[in-house]
Amino acid sequence: MKKALMYASVASMIQQFNMENINLLQKLGYTVEVACNFEFGSTISKEKIENLKLSLKNMNIIYHHIPIPRKISDISNLRESYKLTKQLMNQERYDLIHCHSPIGGIICRLANKHSNNYDNSRMIYTAHGFHFFKGNNAFKNFLFRSIEMYGARYTDVLITINKEDYEAASKFKLRRNGTVKYIPGIGIDLDKINSIQGNKEDLINELDIPKDSILLLSVGELNDNKNHGIVIEALSRLPNNIHYLICGIGPLKDTYMDLAKQLGLEKRLHLLGYKNNIIEIMKSSDIFVFPSKREGLSVALMEAMACGLPCVATRIRGNIDLIQSEMGFLFSNNMECCKTAISKYIDLENNEKIKMSKNCEKQIQKYSLEKIQDAMKNIYSK
Repeated sequence: MKKALMYASVASMIQQFNMENINLLQKLGYTVEVACNFEFGSTISKEKIENLKLSLKNMNIIYHHIPIPRKISDISNLRESYKLTKQLMNQERYDLIHCHSPIGGIICRLANKHSNNYDNSRMIYTAHGFHFFKGNNAFKNFLFRSIEMYGARYTDVLITINKEDYEAASKFKLRRNGTVKYIPGIGIDLDKINSIQGNKEDLINELDIPKDSILLLSVGELNDNKNHGIVIEALSRLPNNIHYLICGIGPLKDTYMDLAKQLGLEKRLHLLGYKNNIIEIMKSSDIFVFPSKREGLSVALMEAMACGLPCVATRIRGNIDLIQSEMGFLFSNNMECCKTAISKYIDLENNEKIKMSKNCEKQIQKYSLEKIQDAMKNIYSK
């Protein structure tokens, strides 16, 4: 039987982005194994990681812990991860390997290149947003572009999820007759989303805020890249009936609470933590705000659009692929532009808001799970 390895830096990358790919590989007749860092670095809780392990076990999938670091400066774990990955390649002799994320991706591809099964394996790499991009630090762009170009030499299929990355990857030299593919994300389960109902009144009661409140919602880790701070600052310049909800956990929780206190916004900022009912919350909110500094192609943003939630997002790679003017507002990365974009939506007539909502739902049809899985099936089957 054919054997495949799904390889990612952290467990959350498997849980959030690759379970459908694993299912697909099994349907195509592969015995699938998983390798990633199960112990640290994930954006999901330890409980979720244990549930992931149980799910994999129930699917008859063997999983391997590799201590892949999140920082390229962690030399000790880089070396250990390379050694363990190479041992795994030599021992299991996979027919197909699908790797993800910059650090995990380069470790996996180099280990495979120097394994005794390199000539018999097919390497697929999905770039969930290159770490070099327009507007980034020049030295970082040079460093990460060089790493990605080097890794591409040992890649049979390089999958990019946004148009900017596709254009960049198209200039790389790949292995043998390797190809670059543009597949926009992991796919959105529209049937599941459509089956879920929201209830703004219940959410407002749960938050214990006035019934006329306007709810801004963001979903994402509380870290510097997700950039929620500029929305909190913008909130201080918006009407008092506007409240800001964030679903996510992360290191900046206390920083954001302190900022809200300084601005007198303690009762208008609601850090909801990790939530299992994101779609329900989206369908109970008024505006989705997505202030990230860097993205590949955001699942949260696509889910918000599928919920018919008009979006206010930064004008960055990925976001510009999804949002046109009739679906929301794009803004430059600063507080004033964020505030202006939110105000523009609030000031729209109701019929314009309804039209914007329907445009979001229409746009997202091309990113359906069914269409993405068809594209992945074509790649896995060759």
